[in-house]
Amino acid sequence: MKRSPAFGVAELGKCFKALKRAGCQAVTLVGTVDRPDFKSLAPDLRGLMALPGVISAARRGDDALLRQLLGEFEKEGFTVEGAHEVMGDLTLTAGPLGRVAPNTEQMADVEQALKVARAIGELDVGQGAVVCDGLVLAVEAQEGTDAMLRRVAELPSNIRGSAEAPRGVLAKAPKPIQETRIDLPTIGLGTIQRAAKAGLAGVAGETGRLLVLDREAVIALADELGLFVVGVEPPVTP
Repeated sequence: MKRSPAFGVAELGKCFKALKRAGCQAVTLVGTVDRPDFKSLAPDLRGLMALPGVISAARRGDDALLRQLLGEFEKEGFTVEGAHEVMGDLTLTAGPLGRVAPNTEQMADVEQALKVARAIGELDVGQGAVVCDGLVLAVEAQEGTDAMLRRVAELPSNIRGSAEAPRGVLAKAPKPIQETRIDLPTIGLGTIQRAAKAGLAGVAGETGRLLVLDREAVIALADELGLFVVGVEPPVTP
């Protein structure tokens, strides 16, 4: 059963008061929040004060919106810590995560998919891309990774892999403009299952910059399905 949120997305005052009553000094923001319909929000007084800046930031893209929300927490004296800072073992490590390792041709798809993911990230579009034999099959936008993989599964069989002959890779990378304390790319059991259904050979991400939920279960499932999960060192920024 889906649990109802304790506070509405615009009830910042109630949220801040509850955190302070609990003695919180730092917060970590995790999970998925759909972009709200601003006309239907019911803000409290503190939320109402923040709303003009939030709406203005939302027009500039998801990253600007998230930065604006972080700023509201920091105005209240909270330190914002990334999930990867609090729990370093959540992030992807270098090389194969399980028993399956990509071959030379698959690594070429990994590099191409990461290149595409970074490019769309520059435009604040999304974090993921699917490439098969050098051909870009899909890029992630507002629909998210799961919906993108479902689209790939419906593509003609001659340009993608299958359960019998998996080909191609999903790669996820943080947006180069991104505030890395929030919204780091994430994979979990559902990602592995949908990648397999799409006929992909594996999943890739940047080391230290992709969260792996239920790590041991992800490794076990990927090994069972014959998929690789691999970490690649991020590019060195000047």
